[in-house]
Amino acid sequence: MRVLSGEVIDTVLRSLYVSGVATMLSLTWSVPASYILALRQRTGLVEALLETLVGMPTVLLGLLLYFLFSSSGPLAPLRLLYTPQAMIVGEAILVTPLIISTSHRLLRNAITTYSELALSLGAGRDQAMTLILRETSPGIIASAVMGFSRAVGELGIAMMVGGNISGYTRVATTAIALGVSRGEFEEALVLGLMLLAIMLVVAVALKSLSRVYVKW
Repeated sequence: MRVLSGEVIDTVLRSLYVSGVATMLSLTWSVPASYILALRQRTGLVEALLETLVGMPTVLLGLLLYFLFSSSGPLAPLRLLYTPQAMIVGEAILVTPLIISTSHRLLRNAITTYSELALSLGAGRDQAMTLILRETSPGIIASAVMGFSRAVGELGIAMMVGGNISGYTRVATTAIALGVSRGEFEEALVLGLMLLAIMLVVAVALKSLSRVYVKW
């Protein structure tokens, strides 16, 4: 079947790779930032800023990154423009406010519930932090799933800094946009349904793993 050609499958796999790596990269700084934010008392302004950035238009972030990576931009020597790496960086930045804003509330509640108890029982601060992260891991995984869903479904960054280059930076969303512009609606619909199915499978799988982890 033409709509399930090797190019379509390659495009979907590239989407999963770019968005998956971007989400994992974002977690490396989002979780520590969430923990630090959860320890602070007055964070209303920061929370409002994060919630604002959650809804940032992806095309705006893509445009800002384009200016940074372009030949006249400050990061031009890195030669990242129109590469998968630029898309990964962009999507990692995109999902950071979402992951932090959802994770820090979980961590704040866990700190209130477990931190003083752990310290009163003789646990060190590192042990208390480990306990808190363990207890909130299902929620953090859920935040990561939301971040991944946001990344894999975005179009602006992939188009602006990826360039929609066939076989190199073309991902499912840019392929769908191209297919619609060409009138190839069947292929665009198949790509969309494949993305939806994959996100559902990923969400269910991670939920199951988190439940197993909690029981263990």
